[in-house]
Amino acid sequence: MKGFLKKNWSNVLFFTFLALLIIPQTRMPIQVFVQRLISFSPSEKTEAERETLQDYQWNLQLLNGKSVDFSKSKGKVVVVNFWATWCPPCVAEMPSFQKLYDSYGERVDFYFVTSEDSEKVHKFLQKNEYTLPVFIQQYKAPKQLESQALPTTYLISKTGEIVIDEEGAADWNSKKMRALLETLLSE
Repeated sequence: MKGFLKKNWSNVLFFTFLALLIIPQTRMPIQVFVQRLISFSPSEKTEAERETLQDYQWNLQLLNGKSVDFSKSKGKVVVVNFWATWCPPCVAEMPSFQKLYDSYGERVDFYFVTSEDSEKVHKFLQKNEYTLPVFIQQYKAPKQLESQALPTTYLISKTGEIVIDEEGAADWNSKKMRALLETLLSE
């Protein structure tokens, strides 16, 4: 047996890893870990690629049931993130978003938008000690903010330009992102 393991250790390790991916209780943490390893700073669109958000009419609901109109963010720097608690890349990027929100929450409007049940989302936030402003989507997002992928994040300038349109997990607390936010806030 010892000789078998010595010769086939990589195969044993590979099949053990596969088995862990099949088990639901271990699959999500492994996927989140891998997503965090491969997350990079989000990519800024070139000036020529940027669209300007035309429609700010969008009603959202806070977890406490209070209604919020997205149009209150017109003229401000805004981060909109579409996510779900069951989505490994979404969960992977949440710690970096929390750090970014802790630093910029007073100067940037953050919208973490989900279609999930508010009680489930509340438990997730509480368990992970997140203080992010989460909204339940009740109506379709403005056309330019529609996406079929989770997570999808948009960074919008004060003039409504969509500066970042990122699908998949990213490191939102990177130096590059912070420098971009500082630039947008000073405009």
